[in-house]
Amino acid sequence: VELAESGGGSVQAGGSLRLSCAASGYTLMTYRDYCMGWFRQVPGQEREGVAAAYFGGHGFWYSASVKGRFTISHDNAKSTIYLHMIDLKPEDTGVYFCATSSRPCARGAVSFASEYNYWGQGTQVTVSS
Repeated sequence: VELAESGGGSVQAGGSLRLSCAASGYTLMTYRDYCMGWFRQVPGQEREGVAAAYFGGHGFWYSASVKGRFTISHDNAKSTIYLHMIDLKPEDTGVYFCATSSRPCARGAVSFASEYNYWGQGTQVTVSS
């Protein structure tokens, strides 16, 4: 089981990026109450949730700092999770990790890292002012 992120890079403030998270070695378990998420980490800080949802298309959650600018989605046929980011700000800089679960996620808990047991290696996003 492996999740591989791609699409990171360096952009100027106001720019856009689309991160992809492709599953290899298995098919994403996209059952209704399983969950997917994107987390971000900067040096010296804990990993924080950015966007998450249940695969069933409900329970979308976004951190306050990215709401309205980031969108999480997935493509079952490609076993890929996406994070579309627009109007990027310098404070969005960090390493972005995707994650999925192999069991149903607790109600209302998609933003908790403890709900996820599959993680990617991360992709760097750098936003300059």
